[in-house]
This record gives sequence, structure tokens and C-alpha cells, in this order.
Amino acid sequence: LAPASYESAGKRRSAGTRHGSTSLRRAMIEAARAAARSKGTYSSAQYARIARRRGPNKAAVAVANSMLNVAWHLLTNGELYQDLGADYFESHNDPTVQVKRLTKRIEALGFDVTVTERVA
Repeated sequence: LAPASYESAGKRRSAGTRHGSTSLRRAMIEAARAAARSKGTYSSAQYARIARRRGPNKAAVAVANSMLNVAWHLLTNGELYQDLGADYFESHNDPTVQVKRLTKRIEALGFDVTVTERVA
């Protein structure tokens, strides 16, 4: 399930995935598809984000790869699994940081910007 790489003359191209256990691959992809149907989990959010851009099959392989990585970390470190939640990706988009970044971009274009917060 790990991504392979093909590089020639400094250009990196996709090469699919590396060879490995086909039975493990099938089991992990089936588990990834089941996790994608669950509600309010990190795996379902990850699947939805990737499937929008690359399609459902590549999203299933990506989720299976991350699930296998999580399983490896849990087994090697002896920790318990804690789901990051479906809002994990949205929590990284802090509105105050976005406002600051966008005002700098608009000011660089030569405009004056005043930002006032809307009362809900």
C-alpha cells in the first residue's frame, strides 16, 4: 500500500503502489471502504477529501495506507487509538490566520483593507 516513486532527470512521476501482500492489501482496502461509510470519523473525512479530487479507488488506497500506518504505530508504541475526528481538517483552517494572510495579499495589490467582524 505504500506509494512507489519513479524519478528520472529530477522529475518525479507516480508509479502506483509497491508490491506486497495482496491479501493484506485487499483486506485493508475493504476496511478502508467500511471506515469511509462511518460517520464523524477521521477516516471518513479523509476519504471524502481525497475522493473529491482523485476518485473513490485512490481514496480507498490512501485511507488503507493511513490505517496501516496507524496500526503499525499502535503496535510498536503500545498506545490506544484515539480518533482525530471528522473536523480535524477544518480545525487547521483558523479564520484569524486566514484573515491576516488575505489582508496582506490585498494590501500587496495596492488596496486599503479594513476588517470588521460580523455579529452573528
